[in-house]
Amino acid sequence: MAEAFTIARPYADAIFKLASKNNSLSVWSEMLEFVAAIVADKQIKALIGNPQVSSQKLCEIILAIGDKKLNDAGKRLIALLIENERLNILPQLSELYEQLKAQYESVLEVKVISAFPIDAAQLKKLISVLEAKFQHKVNAQVSVDDKLIGGVKIEIGDQVIDNSVSGKLEAMAAALKS
Repeated sequence: MAEAFTIARPYADAIFKLASKNNSLSVWSEMLEFVAAIVADKQIKALIGNPQVSSQKLCEIILAIGDKKLNDAGKRLIALLIENERLNILPQLSELYEQLKAQYESVLEVKVISAFPIDAAQLKKLISVLEAKFQHKVNAQVSVDDKLIGGVKIEIGDQVIDNSVSGKLEAMAAALKS
């Protein structure tokens, strides 16, 4: 099982890069899920690896089943997997692709703590900077804490970006003590 994931990973990475480049993440999700279901079928499993069924015949059968649900790139993928005798990794390939897609589409939850209220334009600019830095969509929850004196403190998961006056004063005090 682990070997199948190891073999499937480069295929999943390549498909994900292609899909994200072409804005077709959902299309590939549906195609991979569909073809993985075909490969998981008992009758198709019996054909895979059967020496009496040629690679070409197996490809024709699977493409005939998935004709309406596969685009040209999906059909080429099936032909490539059959040619390389990798058709049995499709369930793992689909699973790895879905993991990459979920990671890509995730939204970072960010806490922005400001010394003063932030207007909409400032928040929009801050969010765009954070999205560029972390390569994810950002959902910001803003609060005001006058103890910061000035600036902002940003919490993203366990990472803290402290650009507040009080944070800088604390850092200076620690540097002077050491």
